[in-house]
Amino acid sequence: MTTTAPVAEPERRTAPPRNGTARRRRGGEVLNGAARYRAWWVPWLWVVAPVAVVAMFYLFPFLNTFFLSFTNASPLSGQGDYVGLQNYRDLLSDPVFWNAVLNSVVYAAIVVPLMVVLPLLVALLVRDKVPGIGLFRSLYYVPAIASLVVISLAWSAILKDQGMVNMTLVDLGLIDQPISFLTGRWTLLLCAMAVTLWSGIPYYMIMYLAALANLDRSLYDAAAVDGAGPVRTFLTVTVPGVRTMMTLVAVLVTIGCLKIFTEVHLLSNGTGGIGGESQTLTMYIRAVGLDPTYGSLGMGSAGAVALFVMTIGFLIASQRLNANSEN
Repeated sequence: MTTTAPVAEPERRTAPPRNGTARRRRGGEVLNGAARYRAWWVPWLWVVAPVAVVAMFYLFPFLNTFFLSFTNASPLSGQGDYVGLQNYRDLLSDPVFWNAVLNSVVYAAIVVPLMVVLPLLVALLVRDKVPGIGLFRSLYYVPAIASLVVISLAWSAILKDQGMVNMTLVDLGLIDQPISFLTGRWTLLLCAMAVTLWSGIPYYMIMYLAALANLDRSLYDAAAVDGAGPVRTFLTVTVPGVRTMMTLVAVLVTIGCLKIFTEVHLLSNGTGGIGGESQTLTMYIRAVGLDPTYGSLGMGSAGAVALFVMTIGFLIASQRLNANSEN
């Protein structure tokens, strides 16, 4: 029986530095490639541009809004004197503000659960590979890539008093008078919610399809062997498998609902319904902060800060609920 002596690996050699100034790691090892000659500050150049964009378009506007909320600045000049917490006192004593808060909260309370569940159900329907499913996915995704302004204007034309829906119902003899979809407080909000769901479900469906693709198919086979039906399989296999994606969707939809503007604004032609009863918090901030005659930029900024605090509060509450459910 013969044995083979181990072959020693050749020693790795690094090219000598050009000018004797090769950079080393903390352990003394010479860096490889171009990193040996690159100055230590060069990688930071890649960070300067993103940081500058964030500071210019996010951080500075946020801090400026926060400081303006303590002044009596006007919309035209943008300057004012320090008034302390007076803007916040006026805001909390304004019934129109609380009406806008109620509309935004109701909007989120209805849309968020539906937007979390409905895209998941649609994703379950279209994830299987059947003939024509690719075309269906493409056509169904069209509302997600269409302009929200165009979608809102189209639905406004459909739902107005002389629109297609009312005319069809009248011709069929189901109603005698057109239904005021876009003038009543809650009917306007419900129509705006329908537009949000119609345009948002395809977008979140794609996110759920990505999450469903990572689920182990053997889990479904095991559930079928145990005699689980479709509902039980959905609750015990699908939902736990996409729980993280459901949390992400809930957070994104909550943020979007609290700052909802386009749908309500366009469906009501910018009025927020009769007497502004259907206006949301963002519409209230715009009306108060940008009105050149009676507006107050300071009070509008205070409303923006209140919206920020409300959004953070909802996110913290959702995270705690999710943590409790996992425990």
